[in-house]
Amino acid sequence: MYVAVGWQVECRRSDFAKQSKRTFHLPVDCLYTACVNNDNNNTTHFGYETVPASEKADRVREVFDSVAANYDVMNDLMSAGMHRFWKAYMLARTGLRPGQQALDVAGGTGDITAGLAKQVGPKGHVFHTDINAAMLAAGSDRLLDKGLAGNITSMVADAEALPFDDAAMHCVTIAFGLRNVTDKQQALNEMARVTRPGGRVMVLEFSKLVIKWLEPVYDAYSFKVLPALGKLVADDADSYRYLAESIRMHPDQQTLKSMMEVAGLEDCRYHNLSGGVVALHLGYKY
Repeated sequence: MYVAVGWQVECRRSDFAKQSKRTFHLPVDCLYTACVNNDNNNTTHFGYETVPASEKADRVREVFDSVAANYDVMNDLMSAGMHRFWKAYMLARTGLRPGQQALDVAGGTGDITAGLAKQVGPKGHVFHTDINAAMLAAGSDRLLDKGLAGNITSMVADAEALPFDDAAMHCVTIAFGLRNVTDKQQALNEMARVTRPGGRVMVLEFSKLVIKWLEPVYDAYSFKVLPALGKLVADDADSYRYLAESIRMHPDQQTLKSMMEVAGLEDCRYHNLSGGVVALHLGYKY
């Protein structure tokens, strides 16, 4: 069921396919919830723990419900403030022009969405999506506070079942969200599906260090310092420990590049940032 503020309708994703050439110029205060089908008996990882795949989304949601109020602090703690540089690097490579349409998957508190909205201008449109309603609400409030509302629609949606037509977007982004998705390949498939010919998919995510001598320092910070800071700042060491573990379980740079190619993207490449602490992957739709 898709739920909007003040009204609701029942539909399936196939209903969206029946609507051709939709422009999606919807008010930002409309909040939609996409149908999610997690009916499978597979297992996956939740940090270092192996869990039924059907449970991961709920457990990730609990983590982000817990950290939503302190998400900016969390980003600063996890990246020593570098996340602003990494996001700016990503935004400088979207290739967007005024009047185009973009999708920010797992958009959270809206940093990438805000940058995309400025790039497409008032005649363009950006979809700010996240599976977690608490994160989305925090992001929507921030975007409104910045005066960015007229060309943004905030939607609760699952990266594995995006509620958009094929070839609807000029650029699709996901920043620090893919590692929390249960079926990463399916999410990449969906992002490729909704991308227009000539468009691109961009994945910004914590990755694998290429400076090996930094690994002991990085591990100590991730597994000792970060949970302690999480306990001190947010009274939540466990969520911060999961986030550190999720980084270690995420595919390395070359594996993620191959997954993007499997999704049908071409000319896939990646750029290591801060010695591989983070990597920006790009893939194009032709």
